[in-house]
Amino acid sequence: MPENTVYLKALLQNDSKVITEIYASIFPKVKKFVLQNKGQQVDAEDIFQKALMQIAVRYRREPFEIKSSFEAFLFTACKNLWRRELNKTKTRVTDDGVMELQSEEKDMALATLEQERWELFTEKLELISENCKKVLQLFFAKVSYSEIVKRLGYNSETVARQRVFKCKTKLMQTITSDQRYNSLKEL
Repeated sequence: MPENTVYLKALLQNDSKVITEIYASIFPKVKKFVLQNKGQQVDAEDIFQKALMQIAVRYRREPFEIKSSFEAFLFTACKNLWRRELNKTKTRVTDDGVMELQSEEKDMALATLEQERWELFTEKLELISENCKKVLQLFFAKVSYSEIVKRLGYNSETVARQRVFKCKTKLMQTITSDQRYNSLKEL
């Protein structure tokens, strides 16, 4: 049985030995990320727990295959949850000291949707040409056009901009032509 499946089944069966192993190997990285991004230890623990629950609920509902490593999958889920948490605190409105919080169920559904969107994006990114992958990875990493010109040997920044545009268009066409796209657009 592949390692990813072992981890997923362990979450469903509440296998404390494997779950302890997951905590020991992955939680320190999640904790570091949360602490570096305006969080506390308790936030990291909450996010990690939510991500594990989200993955277990989703796998119970409809078994899926993880294309990357379980560690990368869980870490991405934690990052997405923490970013959403930071955005929620920015937009939360207080009215006479009362904060309106989203329901856990809706939060879980949003987290699952976000994870599925990310999976579709990374899956489709693998289907475009190697050159486009390189161009978009640099672009998404916020590398300047002048640096893209140097790294990929283009003639000018205009050529680099055109290449980024063409590659983004190709990626979007690949994503939007997938039958899952419409179901992942909105909750």
